Amino acid sequence: MSRQKLGTAGRLAAAFINARLTPVLMVIALAAGLFAIAVTPREEEPQIIVPMVDIFVTMPGADPAEVEKQVTEPMEKLLAEISGVEYIYSQAMPGQNLSIVRFRVGENAEASLTKLYTRLMASYDRIPPGVSQPMIKLRSIDDVPVLALTLWSQGGRWTSDDLRRQAVEIAEIIKRDPDVAEVRITGGQPREFRVDIDPARLSAHNLTLDQLRQALAAGNQRLQAAAPIDGRDWAVQAGNFISTAADAGQLV
Repeated sequence: MSRQKLGTAGRLAAAFINARLTPVLMVIALAAGLFAIAVTPREEEPQIIVPMVDIFVTMPGADPAEVEKQVTEPMEKLLAEISGVEYIYSQAMPGQNLSIVRFRVGENAEASLTKLYTRLMASYDRIPPGVSQPMIKLRSIDDVPVLALTLWSQGGRWTSDDLRRQAVEIAEIIKRDPDVAEVRITGGQPREFRVDIDPARLSAHNLTLDQLRQALAAGNQRLQAAAPIDGRDWAVQAGNFISTAADAGQLV
């Protein structure tokens, strides 16, 4: 191929192929790269500011569909109006809702939390009846989990309650590691009792639902009744937690 048919790049490459200056330029470029690597500051765990906020709201007795309609959707629209918000993740569960608000990278964490709290409190009158006041918790990029373990049962041999019990035991073992900051269990069916109310019998005893709730709450607790006597501590506890459905049925 003649020199006249070469383009600009071809002519430039041909000029450097046989030039004596080419090896020198390569050595200079290599030395500059090594120098840049040596002087560039590095961190093993660089601190990236990504403000994230957890918003937890309860709506006792509501199913996930009702929670999503009454709580999740209105809250997401409200949070989207806050300046600096980039993403909103929500999870509607039976009787509760969890929304995670993520601000843009570099936003000030305290200022972001103040804006979110102010916005929610200014719209507190729009909360539907039966919905609790939002519980707000600030998180950082360091709170992102680095290990997730999933338990499952092949063939349905174990129920969700069995799997959650196993998860609790595994979590207790993991917590013993001094390098573990937090362990959180998600999913499964926690053990609980369901109390079905008979309105006719409740009315016959002149009782209200609130009184029944208070009686259940009072019977499901253990109190420390110890008092130091003669310089010694007596470990005395009164009451016990409800462990079976029969225990709940025996409450006065």
